[in-house]
Amino acid sequence: MTLHHDKHHVGYVNNLNAALRTQADKTSARNESQEAELQAVVSFNAGGHINHTLFWESLAPPGSPQTKESASPKLQAALTEKWGGVAAFKDEFKKVLLGIRGSGWGWLACSQENGDLHVMSSKDQEIVPKGYKPLLGIDMWEHAYYLQYLNNKAGYVEKIWEIVNWETVEGRFSRGMEEVYGSLHDLKASL
Repeated sequence: MTLHHDKHHVGYVNNLNAALRTQADKTSARNESQEAELQAVVSFNAGGHINHTLFWESLAPPGSPQTKESASPKLQAALTEKWGGVAAFKDEFKKVLLGIRGSGWGWLACSQENGDLHVMSSKDQEIVPKGYKPLLGIDMWEHAYYLQYLNNKAGYVEKIWEIVNWETVEGRFSRGMEEVYGSLHDLKASL
């Protein structure tokens, strides 16, 4: 996880900052094609930063009180209502995670329209779509699991539950969108 955080996540932050500096540089003359390319770089790296920040906040040391499902009673009740139990939810999430081809993210998200829970995926560094509040994001890029699990994605998915910070996920379930994203809210809104 240290390499994942200190190299990959930091790379997204550094690349985002460089792209934003270039974008803000009013003296550079760029055409529409260059602007579109630059916006794609900003979106990709902003998504990488946002997704990873949500991911890190969703983790806790194994065996800590936050990793107990009982740390999220309201969410556990909602998962049970939607999927018939937490185990059935995890099975559904596992299908989505293992169904990601290439790189991407698996999400437990809440509809802002009606509060329904959804399991979904996003490609590459795309963030959760508009209208949904991210509760839990699992990084399914190879860099997230390869050093420890090699090509055993299923092993990574099974073990990730040991470090999910259910207390944080419960907090996101109970709070508004702006609070979920915290200091990243304005960055998310700009995408």
